[in-house]
Amino acid sequence: MALSISAVVLLAIIVFILIKKSGLKGAHAVVCVLFGFYLASSTVAPTINDITTNVASMIESIKF
Repeated sequence: MALSISAVVLLAIIVFILIKKSGLKGAHAVVCVLFGFYLASSTVAPTINDITTNVASMIESIKF
């Protein structure tokens, strides 16, 4: 659950920066949000969740 909240906050910050600095229009951001919403309820969602979890665990295991 903590990973999901962190990912949502990180993606929201990225979208905000893209709107302010890169000229992403608000309508485009809304379309991306709706796409993510519908993608989350599709049959691909568990695969995406597994990939995200695996990538996060790989990043976590990196020793600096």
